[in-house]
Amino acid sequence: MKITKLAAIDVGSNAIRLLVNTIYDDGTHRTFNKTSLVRAPVRLGYDAFVAEHVSDENLTRLIKALKAFRLLMDVHEIQDYRAFATSAMREVSNGEEVVQRIKDEADIDLQIIDGETEGNIIFETELKSYVTDSKNYLYVDVGGGSTECTLLAHGKVITTKSFPVGTVRWLHDKVGADFLEKEVKPWVVENCKPYESIELLGSGGNINHIFKQSGSKPGKPLSYNYLFKQLKILKGLSFEDRLTLYNMKTDRADVVIPALEIYVSIMKFAGSKKIHVPKIGLSDGIIQFMYHHNKY
Repeated sequence: MKITKLAAIDVGSNAIRLLVNTIYDDGTHRTFNKTSLVRAPVRLGYDAFVAEHVSDENLTRLIKALKAFRLLMDVHEIQDYRAFATSAMREVSNGEEVVQRIKDEADIDLQIIDGETEGNIIFETELKSYVTDSKNYLYVDVGGGSTECTLLAHGKVITTKSFPVGTVRWLHDKVGADFLEKEVKPWVVENCKPYESIELLGSGGNINHIFKQSGSKPGKPLSYNYLFKQLKILKGLSFEDRLTLYNMKTDRADVVIPALEIYVSIMKFAGSKKIHVPKIGLSDGIIQFMYHHNKY
């Protein structure tokens, strides 16, 4: 049996993640095993969307986290890795300097990718196993700085769009409900109009948390009414209550509300009554992309 160990680093707007994956391939079956997933609460969103550059304080924290990730990769004896940065790093003025510092001090080659590339990488995941040719879907990935939307029909990608609206950007009043109405709604309505019965595929840490808290069985979708109700409940709770009653991390308890605002709004625009929550993300896509496009 062939055993391959790969790692993926996702430097996002709200947090950074390291995923270590062990792939077992006996020539007939291939299994991707999530060996380790580590999340560090380094929020670059404020730097990107308000200050427009990575602060010295956050750069220090980022480098410390990536040094730890490098050590963990060494411990796991990974054969290869990729490190990608998304929305926040795309918008800071000192991005190239940050990338060089990370290379020099943490020995990590970080690549800043655009929204289209991010979406394409996510589609390298097992997302296809959730899609049937007889149904139509709108895939929605809500991040800290951007939201990626992809329309799928007859098992094929019809169109895709990256919007500069995300949870951290929303928290700092850079975007809000008006942006959804003026920019997102027209695109969703126009592109979904030719298709009947659109179902959402939701991706991102916030929708994963809501799904886990719902107690629903894997593979069972959440309803629009359930998501709308959760939004109302969470908006009525204090930050502290969200931490204790919903067992949220501090960097989840504030962004979960704008995330739900975005999901609920897009479901309404698309006339969708269901949202499926496959537990996939950029890190999973990076692993799949590496394995399928390289020889190990």
